[in-house]
Amino acid sequence: MVNNKIIELIGADIYQRENCILSNVNLIVNSGEFVYIIGKVGTGKSSLIKTLNAEIPLVSGNGSVLGFQLLNIKQKEVPELRKKMGVVFQDFRLLNDRNVYQNLAFVLKATGWKDKKEIEDRIIEVLESVGAGDKSNKMPHELSGGEQQRIVIARAILNNPALLLVDEPTGNLDPETSSEILDLFISLNKEGKTVLIVTHDYASIAKKPARTLICADGKITDSATNETMVDFEGLLELNN
Repeated sequence: MVNNKIIELIGADIYQRENCILSNVNLIVNSGEFVYIIGKVGTGKSSLIKTLNAEIPLVSGNGSVLGFQLLNIKQKEVPELRKKMGVVFQDFRLLNDRNVYQNLAFVLKATGWKDKKEIEDRIIEVLESVGAGDKSNKMPHELSGGEQQRIVIARAILNNPALLLVDEPTGNLDPETSSEILDLFISLNKEGKTVLIVTHDYASIAKKPARTLICADGKITDSATNETMVDFEGLLELNN
């Protein structure tokens, strides 16, 4: 039987600096799933993402991502893990001293691409796929928030990863642009990528429901496990 678990956490404690912010996390995400992680600011959502990409070490419990064991992962394994996933950071992390093409080329070269024509073809392909085919020569400061988000998504899929970890992709966007960005992730998921999105933008995701994990009170509740529907309207009221 083929193991299709992309992410598995067993009794994992998630830390933010020296503070345990999520305890005894048990979570399985299978290949091809689309999952939201929701909760108020400071409940551990981003720390969970950073643990999954080995930016924050897992110090207790067990965890695996894409076949890599997170507990005591070796430093030389971290680049290999990250090469197999795409991460969309909340703060974009674009290099402001170079244009969009150069930002993407930098990532490809850093991950082993050498042929200039192959690099060029891949950049054109991913920019077209995220609706930013005409932004290649733009500097980051010349782009709107939504355009920058598209470039960050393009960067995340350059190496055709099986898993996308996405941190607050609509946090600073207007409702229409937020909807377009979520539609883009849904399309990527339909192409076969596993997508895990951290967000507190309940208004946007209420219109595009999926399996939802809730971070609250130091725990993660999985709506798929307890077979309850997430009350987005109630969450919206609580946060207004």
